Amino acid sequence: MTVPRAMAESTVAFRDVLSDDGTLIRAWTNDPEGVIEGPTVLLCNGLGTNPWNWPALLHTSCGVRVVSWQHRGTSGSARPKDPEQTTSRHFAEDALSVMDAFALSRPVVMGWSIGVNTAFELAADHPERVSGVFGVAGVPGDTFKSMLGPLRLPAPAAAIVTRTASRVLCRTGSLITPLAARLELGPRAIEVFSKAGLIGKVPDPELAAAALAEFLTTPVEWYFHLALRTSQRRSVSLRRIKVPVVLVAGTRDLIAGARHMSRVAAGVKNGTFVELDGTHFVQMEQPDRVHQLLLAFLARVSEQQRV
Repeated sequence: MTVPRAMAESTVAFRDVLSDDGTLIRAWTNDPEGVIEGPTVLLCNGLGTNPWNWPALLHTSCGVRVVSWQHRGTSGSARPKDPEQTTSRHFAEDALSVMDAFALSRPVVMGWSIGVNTAFELAADHPERVSGVFGVAGVPGDTFKSMLGPLRLPAPAAAIVTRTASRVLCRTGSLITPLAARLELGPRAIEVFSKAGLIGKVPDPELAAAALAEFLTTPVEWYFHLALRTSQRRSVSLRRIKVPVVLVAGTRDLIAGARHMSRVAAGVKNGTFVELDGTHFVQMEQPDRVHQLLLAFLARVSEQQRV
């Protein structure tokens, strides 16, 4: 597969960061030379995902300095010596290590999918390090309960179905991984997934295919090990969230239900809920719109800090 133009022209660069428990973490930024004069955000990405899932943030021209990292055992980050060191707490510790390595004092923290969980955990446990939370397609804890929202399943039933499926794939994933690694992915694959309702129409199918190909480099069994470990985090107490929050949901999201996200936003003192037509990959389907929402939120946080 040829390198998509958006990847070839991106300013994304990677570097290694040592987490507190000695695990080597692959971090990345869209501004390695420090030329962006605008605000900085810490991106807590979706589980096992990568920069290419964020088409609007790949170049310094976006006006926002982005700092992020790859989860343990995915896309260049090492697995911890103890496989059980993969809870949401360990993800938050990795976030703090990355913040320290890039000298981030109190940025807005942006999360996608399971990264919303990490963002809320940081805001609750380390409020002195977070100035705001911008969450896309995710909830703060009890992840499996929010899944399959458009199917109108009761939360306990959704949790049982998704947790059981994850356990099966964790145990049998080693049989699937070799097959996944041999898949030839391109824009045609994205079109097939779109027709199946797994992802909506994207402006850049080549970039979406590259993001998917990188995602599939993570062994299936390890991915679902991470999913099960991080899903054990109960919901973060919303009363502990004192910073402004915006949650952006996709109407057709099967992984983070819009109804659940709206309830979370309503439970936060400074919460705002935005629902867009899209799936769990709404920032890939409507990159410009999500970016506009991010810029507006950053301006709001900056204004409040000046008051």
